[in-house]
Amino acid sequence: MARVAFIGLGVMGYPMAGHLARAGHDVTVYNRTAAKAEAWAAQHGGRAAATPAAAAEGAEAVFACVGADDDLRAVTLGPDGAFAAMTPGALFADHTTVSAAIARELAAAGEGRGLLVLDAPVSGGQAGAENGQLTIMVGGSDAAFAAGEPIMAAYAKRIGHLGPAGSGQLAKMVNQICIAGVVQGLAEALHFAMAAGLDAKAVVDVIGKGAAQSWQMDTRAPTMIDGQFDFGFAVDWMRKDLGLVLDEARRAGVSLPLTALVDQFYGDVQAMGGGRQDTSSLIRRFRG
Repeated sequence: MARVAFIGLGVMGYPMAGHLARAGHDVTVYNRTAAKAEAWAAQHGGRAAATPAAAAEGAEAVFACVGADDDLRAVTLGPDGAFAAMTPGALFADHTTVSAAIARELAAAGEGRGLLVLDAPVSGGQAGAENGQLTIMVGGSDAAFAAGEPIMAAYAKRIGHLGPAGSGQLAKMVNQICIAGVVQGLAEALHFAMAAGLDAKAVVDVIGKGAAQSWQMDTRAPTMIDGQFDFGFAVDWMRKDLGLVLDEARRAGVSLPLTALVDQFYGDVQAMGGGRQDTSSLIRRFRG
């Protein structure tokens, strides 16, 4: 078992760090709100550190799941950042969904210090984190992946190494493009079914066994019909992610018209007060 650190104890990081502790790893945690780190340590028997550097000192592997590019840069390269305290040969793996640019920046900075660095964003939401069933998309060197995979297995059902630094973040963008299109299509389909006077749940029960089936249909269609949106991945987070997608697409000269449109639709949901609701709340646009 390894001595590890986990930085960032939000809805994803808190249970992920818990899985590491249950797997037998020696875990030290850091969170910007210190009380949350203390609560985690009391629950799981690990230690809470006052800074990212203090958490990372002496760790064989350091994991992070924070908010955005600037947050990640602060906990790694800032005055009390993890990189300054890590020893050569240690692993840093970032589970935050951020830009491919910062993933490459951290890889270069880490490699300059003799560190192994992975960008490793996740998919599966809060339920996936709590159940240890996340999908992890990984960018980085073969050596870094070999060091990180067996530890990340504590909270993953699938881990894929997709290429050099930045590849994990680019793959997560592909994931979010797919989700945005599917949820919008499902919202339109359910709206049409109900407007046409059909029993929407009965329709889903039938077509969900055919070519229209999707994870979103299986898990979200019934709650979309009932107007329940208080679980899963929030609209605010999806807009952050789609912003990363669209920025990367502009840099690459790639046109993503459907993604850009759905991003605007999520803006409408935010304007309706639904920023913290699940992404399936796109159907609210049709209900006023």
